[in-house]
Amino acid sequence: MKTFSAAELANHSTEDSAYIAINGKIYDVTDFLDAHPGGKRVMLPVLGTDATQVFKLYHSVVTVLNKYKHLAIGVLEGHELESTEPENGDTFGSLVAYAEPGWYQGQYSPYYNDTHKRFRVWIRKIVEEHMMPYVHQWEVDGEVPKSLYKTFGKEGVLSCMTGVAPWPSWAPHKPPCGIKPEEWDSFHELILGDEMARCASVGAGAVLTLGPSIALPCIVHFGTDAMKQKIIGEVLRGEKSIALAITEPFAGSDVANITAEAKLSEDGTHFVLSGEKKWITNGVWADYFIVAARTGGAGMTGISLLLVERGMKGLHTRAIKCQGNTGSGTAFVIMDKIIVPRENVIGKENKGFMCIMKNFNHERFGIIVGAIRSARVCYEDAMHHANRRRTFGKTLFEHGVIRNKLAHMARQIEAAQSWLENLTYQTSKMSQEEAMMKLGGPIALLKAQATQTVEYCAREASQILGGLSYTRGGVGERVERIYRDVRGYAIPGGSEEIMLDLGIRQSVKISQMLGAKM
Repeated sequence: MKTFSAAELANHSTEDSAYIAINGKIYDVTDFLDAHPGGKRVMLPVLGTDATQVFKLYHSVVTVLNKYKHLAIGVLEGHELESTEPENGDTFGSLVAYAEPGWYQGQYSPYYNDTHKRFRVWIRKIVEEHMMPYVHQWEVDGEVPKSLYKTFGKEGVLSCMTGVAPWPSWAPHKPPCGIKPEEWDSFHELILGDEMARCASVGAGAVLTLGPSIALPCIVHFGTDAMKQKIIGEVLRGEKSIALAITEPFAGSDVANITAEAKLSEDGTHFVLSGEKKWITNGVWADYFIVAARTGGAGMTGISLLLVERGMKGLHTRAIKCQGNTGSGTAFVIMDKIIVPRENVIGKENKGFMCIMKNFNHERFGIIVGAIRSARVCYEDAMHHANRRRTFGKTLFEHGVIRNKLAHMARQIEAAQSWLENLTYQTSKMSQEEAMMKLGGPIALLKAQATQTVEYCAREASQILGGLSYTRGGVGERVERIYRDVRGYAIPGGSEEIMLDLGIRQSVKISQMLGAKM
């Protein structure tokens, strides 16, 4: 690209020859002036100048510059282009206080090593290349392209989501960026979820993660050898998708009382499955469904998990439009006398409830990670805006009331992050059975803490950004999306009310088992 001096740039300040500089790049906007969404008048004063600071006040930099990259014609002399390539060192990403986890900003941590540093570079590059520039358009379109899921399968990202550590031999990919199988741990998956949540879209994240992370583990841990050989590779390579179908119109957190029924045929060869499931993420297009159905008596002891495949007669799905979670393929699933072979039972008959419970910690872990990073995104965007926007002769940050809001956001985010890292460490040291017993309570409490934190931060960031966060698109687009997605964190995996009650009951129960006297 040609290098322009500031004087040369200034020669292009008319409607007939209109150039501007943003982040060190020169853009020819002559033919764009009349197409500018805010009208050309607002652009005229900055023609022929470095408009970076003004641009950042009103636009989402990554989204807009990617959309109009074809207008770039050169670089501004003396200005280093802002690198989109993340560095691998003691500091990483934003250096704004609390905009990244502490270990990104040079703080010492007992949890992370060189493999984690390499992994965060790898996954951030993928997210910034394949997700960040396009999320807003996906929200407008109401769908995430299926090609994204296939890309993440091809790149090996889906294989990072199963919650199994060390790296499993059955995964169709090797660990990324030179990590040895025995080096793979729970903190790599934490980093994965954290980095993906930076795009601020629960819907986009759900399309990619929920199949491999909450549905596929049922096959991994309880499926027959035939199921494992057929399904695991297809899903992790991005060739097929899978959905967990538990929630019903009248049975959400109360899993033990689901009403979908599977009656065993007289000859004992198959079940006849009937019922409805609701709010099933990826259900619109899933190839496989892990369905919880009643095969026995009332309560938790009469539930089995069944593998249902797209194409089975009597299976119908339709899309549900939700407040948030846009593009996730959330579905209402109707099962009308589906013939399900008896060999499609996952685990043991009438023992499905424990299979469901065994993966709840992993499901809630993913929700917690996403909620905390989303809260951090709200804080980050609010902090940037507070230091750029001026009111009454000074920046918003110079107003004490705004600093107070940011301080409360930061303290809640960092508290939740610390608890998350501690529980991740416990998970990495305990067997799955011990973790299920001892960590169910703390993880439930942290889920409530994390979802209340993201709700608080979304509200306060919205107050700081004002109308910009009430508008879809632009500089406040991430905060606006997160505000709509708050309930998508708070309700799935157990509502806050259920989590708080479960968390304290479980924790007290474990303390009594250890000998505590109340």
